[in-house]
Amino acid sequence: MSTTFCSTQEGPVNALALNKDYTQVAVGGRNVFKIYLIEDDQFKEVYNLRASKHLGTSFSCNDVAWSSTDDNYLATAATNGHVCVWNLGKMGKAMQEQDYQEHKRTVNKVNFHTSEPNRLISGSQDGTMRYFDIRIPSAVAIFYSNTESVRDVQFSPHNPYNFASVSENGSVQLWDVRKTDRHQQQYTAHSGPIFACDWHPDVSWLATASRDKTIKVWDLTNKPTLEYTIHTIASIGHVKWRPQRKYHISSCALVIDSTINVWDVRRPYIPYAAFNEHKDIASGIAWKGDPESFLSTGRDCTLYHHSFSDADRPASRANSQAISLNNKGEILYAQKIIISNNIATKSAIGLIRKSSTSVPPDHFHQAASLLQNYLKNTQQNQESKTFLCFAKNYILSGRSLSEMCDHNAAVAIEYGKLPIATIWRIIKIMYGEEFLQNSEIHASRNRENSMTGLVTPLVGMDHLTSDQRSRDGDTPVAQFSDETENEDQVDHVAMYNNGFPTYLNYRTGLPKGDFSFGENELDMEFDGIGSDFRNGYRSYQPIHPTQQDWTLPSEAFPIRHEIMDRSPPADQFPNHNSPDIHEDPLPVVTSIHEPPQGLLTVRIFPSRAAWDPGNILVEALKHHASLGDIQTAVCILIVLGEQRKYLTDLDESIQEQWLLGYIELLTRYQLWNIVTQVIKLSWIPSVSHLSQQSTRINTNCSKCNKPLQRIGWLCDKCHSSEYALCSVCHQVVKGLYVWCQGCSHGGHLGHIQQWISKNNTCPTGCGHFCEYR
Repeated sequence: MSTTFCSTQEGPVNALALNKDYTQVAVGGRNVFKIYLIEDDQFKEVYNLRASKHLGTSFSCNDVAWSSTDDNYLATAATNGHVCVWNLGKMGKAMQEQDYQEHKRTVNKVNFHTSEPNRLISGSQDGTMRYFDIRIPSAVAIFYSNTESVRDVQFSPHNPYNFASVSENGSVQLWDVRKTDRHQQQYTAHSGPIFACDWHPDVSWLATASRDKTIKVWDLTNKPTLEYTIHTIASIGHVKWRPQRKYHISSCALVIDSTINVWDVRRPYIPYAAFNEHKDIASGIAWKGDPESFLSTGRDCTLYHHSFSDADRPASRANSQAISLNNKGEILYAQKIIISNNIATKSAIGLIRKSSTSVPPDHFHQAASLLQNYLKNTQQNQESKTFLCFAKNYILSGRSLSEMCDHNAAVAIEYGKLPIATIWRIIKIMYGEEFLQNSEIHASRNRENSMTGLVTPLVGMDHLTSDQRSRDGDTPVAQFSDETENEDQVDHVAMYNNGFPTYLNYRTGLPKGDFSFGENELDMEFDGIGSDFRNGYRSYQPIHPTQQDWTLPSEAFPIRHEIMDRSPPADQFPNHNSPDIHEDPLPVVTSIHEPPQGLLTVRIFPSRAAWDPGNILVEALKHHASLGDIQTAVCILIVLGEQRKYLTDLDESIQEQWLLGYIELLTRYQLWNIVTQVIKLSWIPSVSHLSQQSTRINTNCSKCNKPLQRIGWLCDKCHSSEYALCSVCHQVVKGLYVWCQGCSHGGHLGHIQQWISKNNTCPTGCGHFCEYR
C-alpha cells in the first residue's frame, strides 16, 4: 500500500524543516508559513503564521530551521536581510521572539547548533556569517568569508565548535566559532558556484552541490580529500544524506529537473532511486530519521510525504552492457561484472552476472566493468583499403561509357577484385558505344546495297566478293529484294561476323550485344522486319554443299505397283509452297546461287523477341548491395548515365538509399571531393539538392574575432582591416587568401603553406596551433 501523500499550499514553498521528534514540519515561502502535524496518511495544519494580523516583511521566508533540541524554537531567513526567531510557546505578536536585522542583503541560510539550543548561525548574500545567541538581541560574532556571497552554512555534527560554509566562487571554508578572524581551512571544490552542503551524520564527510552539475563528497578527517563525484543532468540546489545508509545521498535540482534523486555515491551516473511526484522544481528535502520516508517541498505549491517503497529504480533498468563503433569498424564493448569476495566470477564462454535477487535491494554490491576492444582483422582492413582506392581511382564521368568501364575494370584487377572487373566488362559489352557505331556503319552499307539486293557482311568477310565466299565454302550472304526501302527494317537484320550472327537492336532503345547460335548452321532471324519481309521466303544452303546430298527422293516409300490414278504431270501441278520465278515474286531472301532442285523452303519464319539485359543487371546490383558493396552498385548506375531509365525493375527509392549510403561511407573516410562529385552526378533530386545545404563558411575578424557580415576588407564591429594583411609578409592580400578558422589569422596561400610546413603555431604569435590541409 502506498504511503505517499501531499498537501497543497497557497504559493510556492522555498524550504521546510522537521522538529527533533519528526512529528511536525514547518514550511515557508514568500506567501506561506505554516506548521503541520504529520499523521499516517495526511498533514494536519497546526499553525498558520501568515494568518496573523501582525504581518511584516520578516514573514516572507527564504529558509526555515527548527531547533534540534527544543521544539518551541524556529528560525527563518528573509530576503530583506532579517533573521527571525520564533517561539511557538507564545501567542500573537510575541511569538516572534527575535528579529535580527544585521545582514545587508538576502539571508540564504539559517542553521541551529546540533547540541546547543540557543546557538544559531546565518549566511548571507553580503558575504558574511552571523553567529547568534537567541537570548541576546544582536550577533555575538561575525565571520567574513571575503567572497561575494555565502550560499549555505552548516554546523558540524562531529565537532561542536566547527561549521562549514560554501560560496558562489566555488570554495569551501571551515571555521571555528572561537576564532572569528580567519577560517581554519579553505579549498576550491567546484568550478562554479556552490549552492548547498551537508555533513554526513556518521563520518567526517562533507557533500557539496554546485552549478557545475556535480555532487562531491570530501573527506575532512585531515586534509580535504575528494572521495566521490556524482554527475547530474542539472545544477543542484539541495543535498541531504540518507539516514542509516552510509553511501546514500538525496538531491534536488535548481533548474530544469523536478525529480528528487537518491544517489549511491559509488555509482556516479545513475540514481539509486528517483521520485517524480513534483511537477515543478523541488526546493527542499528533510528525512524523518529513518531511511524509508522523507518530506519535500517544491515550487509547484506542494508538500509531499514520500515512501521509499514507491520510488522508481533507474539503476535496476540500466543496461549493464554497452557498445560503440567508430568509422574504422573497430568496436568497444563494456560489460558489468559482479564481484563476490573481491573475486570476479567467470565462465568458459564469458562473464556471468548474478541475478538481481541475490543482492539485497537496499545494499549496493561491489562491481566492476570490463572493456574490450575488437579490432578489424586483416581482411576487413584490406576491404577498407580497397574501398578507398576504388573511390579515389574510379572514373565516373567525363569519358565515354566504354572508356570508363575499361578503366574501372583495370582498377579492380589491380587490387585483385576480378569479379568486379568482370561486371565492368559486361557493362561495356551490353551498353558500350562501339556496338552502336558498328550497327550504324553496317546499316548504312546495307542501305547502299539494298537497291542491288545485296547485304554487305561484317568485318572479316567484306573484302571478299560474293562469288569468292561461295566458292571458298564461306557462309552465304543473305540477299534482299529491291523493294526493301525501310531503313529500320535493315537495321534489325542479323549480320554475320566470321560465320556467327550479331543481333543489333539499339534502334528499339535496348542494349546491344554479341550472341552466336551454332557453328555449322545458318540461323537468320529478321526481328522487327516489316510485313513484306515476314511474308517472304527463307532458304538454307549448306556450308559445304559438295559434301552432302540435299536432293530428296520423289517418294518416301518404294512403289509396289503403278499408280492407277492419273494425276497431272508434276510440271502442271500448282506449287503453292515455292515461288515461281515467272510470276511476280514476293520479297524474297535467298542465297546468291540458285538452290538445288528439291531443296526444302520455308515461306513464313518465327521472329525472336529482342533481349533486354536490364533485369539481369538489376539483380546483379541488388546482389552486390546485399553483400554490403554499395560502392559497385552506385558507381555502375552513375556510369550508365541515360541508360538507367531502362532499368524499370529498380525502384527510385532503392537507388536513393544506395546513393545516401555511399555518401555516408565516403563522409566517414573524409573523402569530401568525391562526395561532392557523387552528389553532382546524382539523378535523384533529394540527393542532388544536398549540395545546396551547409555551403556557407563564416569568416571572423582577426582583431575582434567577430563574424564578418559583408564582403570587403573592413570589419563592421571594430572598423579594422588588419585581417586583410598577410600574417607572414604583412602585406595586403590581393590574390588567394587562406585563414585559420581557429584564430582567424591568415595570409597569402603560398606564404601560409611555407610557414606551416616548418612551424605548427600561428605566424602572428597568438599561440594557436594552426593546421593547413
